[in-house]
Amino acid sequence: MEMIVKQIEAYREEISGLEINGPASLEEYRLKFLSTKGIVKSLFGEMRNIPADQKKEFGAVLNAFKQFAEEKYENWKQSLESQSDQGTVGVDYTLPGDPLPVGSRHPISLVRNEILSIFRRLGFSVAEGPEIEDDWHNFSALNLPENHPARDMQDTFYLSQNPDWLLRTHTSNVQIREMEKGKLPIRIVNPGRVYRNETISARAHCFFHQVEGLYIDEQVSFADLKQTLYFFVQELFGKDVKIRFRPSYFPFTEPSAEMDISCLLCNGKGCNVCKHTGWVEILGCGMVHPQVLENCGIDSNKYTGYAFGMGIERITMLKYQINDLRLFSVNDVRFLQQFTASI
Repeated sequence: MEMIVKQIEAYREEISGLEINGPASLEEYRLKFLSTKGIVKSLFGEMRNIPADQKKEFGAVLNAFKQFAEEKYENWKQSLESQSDQGTVGVDYTLPGDPLPVGSRHPISLVRNEILSIFRRLGFSVAEGPEIEDDWHNFSALNLPENHPARDMQDTFYLSQNPDWLLRTHTSNVQIREMEKGKLPIRIVNPGRVYRNETISARAHCFFHQVEGLYIDEQVSFADLKQTLYFFVQELFGKDVKIRFRPSYFPFTEPSAEMDISCLLCNGKGCNVCKHTGWVEILGCGMVHPQVLENCGIDSNKYTGYAFGMGIERITMLKYQINDLRLFSVNDVRFLQQFTASI
């Protein structure tokens, strides 16, 4: 017993000489003396080796040492906590915090929102629909029956056949679904992602984004279409941009046209982007074909309408002078950070 008591006194002297200067050294002390595998616990294990007539005396010494070690721990702990609290004195919590990096919206989202904002000011509402579509809403109802040659203009991703289900090739499927509801007049724009089986390059991708528009009412004319698109282009690109319409063909509109604007990169003088013509095509449009109206249960003798559609990527490339369409989908932070100020 005398040897163990001398050892306890040595531990007392060791503890008294310790300097605890931080949480790490305090935790080291706790593990050494007070943990389940620490010195205090092991000393209590020696109780079984003490003669019965000396157990009471040894137990008193041992309990005193345990109390001593625990009090030292608590005192050091409170001292460290007090020092930590004093370290915060004088901090001005009203000062602004450290700046955090600001993210940015994707350029496609920026232009999409701007396009929708312009058409909302003209009384258009936004309508959206499914990206997985059946053949009727994507093709047949749009005057594109099976084996129609115009279907070759859109190389389609088919998911199943008989019945045909596919990834939509345009957002015109939303227009068909809205017309089928029979709630007239209709004045909507349809944004969304579309898919076509094309080789990925600087000018094409297997998916892209569109905004299409539809207006159906009594006595709607091509003049209404032109004035709507004139307003849209000038709001988006500025008052100085020049506009022209060229006759075209789409099976779901008649008459049909494509609209060009003067090249923003060369100001109409001619460059590689506009193929030295001074003009860049931005959208297709036309009066809704009477057969499309009839397919949706609308009386083509009473109602007329116009429709238009544009690729958001093409508009974005022109607006921000981007020369590679693939940049929109590679998630390069260096490219995306350029649009932080556009939020």
